[in-house]
Amino acid sequence: MSDIFERIGEYGIVPLVTLDDPNDAVPLARALVEGGIPIAEVTFRTAAGGESIKRMAKEVPEIIVGSGTVHTVDQAKETVDNGGKFVITPGFNAKVVEWCVNNNVPVCPGTVVPSDIEEAMNYGLKVVKFFPAEAYGGVNTIKNLAAPFSGIKFVPTGGVGLHNLRDYLDLPNVAAVGGSFVPPAKMVKEKDWEGIVKTCKEINNKVFDFTVGHVGINANTADNATKVTDRIAELFESDKRETPIAFFSGNLVEVMKVPFVGTHGHICVDTCDLKRAMAMLERKGVEFDEENRFFDAKGNLITAYMKEEIGGFAFHIRQRPKAK
Repeated sequence: MSDIFERIGEYGIVPLVTLDDPNDAVPLARALVEGGIPIAEVTFRTAAGGESIKRMAKEVPEIIVGSGTVHTVDQAKETVDNGGKFVITPGFNAKVVEWCVNNNVPVCPGTVVPSDIEEAMNYGLKVVKFFPAEAYGGVNTIKNLAAPFSGIKFVPTGGVGLHNLRDYLDLPNVAAVGGSFVPPAKMVKEKDWEGIVKTCKEINNKVFDFTVGHVGINANTADNATKVTDRIAELFESDKRETPIAFFSGNLVEVMKVPFVGTHGHICVDTCDLKRAMAMLERKGVEFDEENRFFDAKGNLITAYMKEEIGGFAFHIRQRPKAK
């Protein structure tokens, strides 16, 4: 049951979809897929919910579609009958949860207090919704829930948006964030599918926040590496520091003293979320080199090299240190 939420966690975003017209379901689903967030929590807040799920599931198989604002077992059944893959409830509804668990339907119940979380654990659940997140302490509350509920991951919604989604996603016990910030209701009403694609890509930029960490130069020998590094340091007034296999000049370049990966060198791409970034790249067909992975002192993966060279350069993705 948790597999579907693990897949959703690789994206980090759960679009909350409320439709008045089921004719909008398919073009919206296609826009979400094209925008790189192929997930839709279609709510039962309107009469179009069930039919919208049905059309998305049938005509856009790439999307992971499920239901939200589920209050009854009948709505959960309707979700499954229409091809939905998961159920999300606003509060802890024991009847709905029990039916889902008994029928092997992935369910993410709403919780907001420890007793709700305990109830979810009694049903063997590992992922729960945290709603309304901002009204109940937001990031600080989820941080405080980490110790007593170490096996639980949260999907905070309610007050979550572009301004603070990164604050939530940086927490290790957050599986994903949800909300109506995607797709924006105004764009749906105006049938601005291209605008929704653009919005999804902007959100993904927030999720990954890719920047160049440094450029690696293959100098091949220690003497040549010294000359190259000294010249760069002189020109750009950057500091010089040494490791066993390379010199660094500030954060600009890593000059290799020994033969290294990449015909010409390598490019370090930093991200605020290495795990999700790797999952995204793997969906695009990228393979990572198992022998070129680096870990911190606690055993956490911090750098992973791609097998593919681009323009004669190897690429590695590096975890940017998280703000404390």
